Amino acid sequence: MLQKLKQKWKVNGLQLTLILCTFAIGGSLCGFLGRKLMGFTGIGKGPIWLITYIIVLTIIWPLCVLMVSVPFGQFAFFKNYLVKMWARLTGKKRPATSIAIFASGAGSNAQKIIEHFRLSETIKVALIVCNKPGAGVLQIAEKEKIPSLIINREQFFKEDSYIPQLKLEGIDFIVLAGFLWKIPGALVQAYPNKIVNIHPALLPKYGGKGMYGQHVHEAVIAAGETESGITIHYVDELYDHGHIIFQAKCDVTSTDTAHTLAQKIHRLEHEHYPRVVADLLYLQNRR
Repeated sequence: MLQKLKQKWKVNGLQLTLILCTFAIGGSLCGFLGRKLMGFTGIGKGPIWLITYIIVLTIIWPLCVLMVSVPFGQFAFFKNYLVKMWARLTGKKRPATSIAIFASGAGSNAQKIIEHFRLSETIKVALIVCNKPGAGVLQIAEKEKIPSLIINREQFFKEDSYIPQLKLEGIDFIVLAGFLWKIPGALVQAYPNKIVNIHPALLPKYGGKGMYGQHVHEAVIAAGETESGITIHYVDELYDHGHIIFQAKCDVTSTDTAHTLAQKIHRLEHEHYPRVVADLLYLQNRR
């Protein structure tokens, strides 16, 4: 049962535990406050009292779980959960936020993001953008039945023709997942604070032009660093420069090579990137 819930809600074991605790404590708080409120009604125990009590609980339960979700760090999850419940009850569905994933390589991060949002009713991966014909991420797009767009250097840096196409596809948000070209100013201006990137090091260290993939890990090891990690940040006109949203760390041991460090970094990327993107979009949709 717990495994099914993890798959349904697309969460890890720790988050599932926090969610279940929020449900339990929120429910208890709801019952406690409901009885207190009923004490002010002056209604005696009986059918009328029971019906009124159920109505009171129905009204205050969402407020209770949202309140409890804040200290447990699960506000974004419960906000989305309640939005889905309301949509089902009213038959009204909010238009889904459409993501474009920009990638240049095999697409392992793209795959994790696609899986994370596969069953979401509010967020969908609507387009894969790639600058390398034959890249593995295009095979993922085909397998997942997601439209893809291949762009060339001239089109990307000297023309704006692809931006209207993104708008035509209804793209609301852009996620860079191993995309190696610097994002031009025209695209940044078209999507202000709506483009995010993940970098395989702890920025501001080991960022900038040429700092990608194995080059980053080799530099970290050569410098004798004892820790590395990932940085998720907004994208601006400079390499690896935008506002930092989230970082996660891992140890770098004396026996690590660029290859073993890359494996540690990939684990952090797959664990955190889809979740952070989801949290960002839930918060932006709330505005």
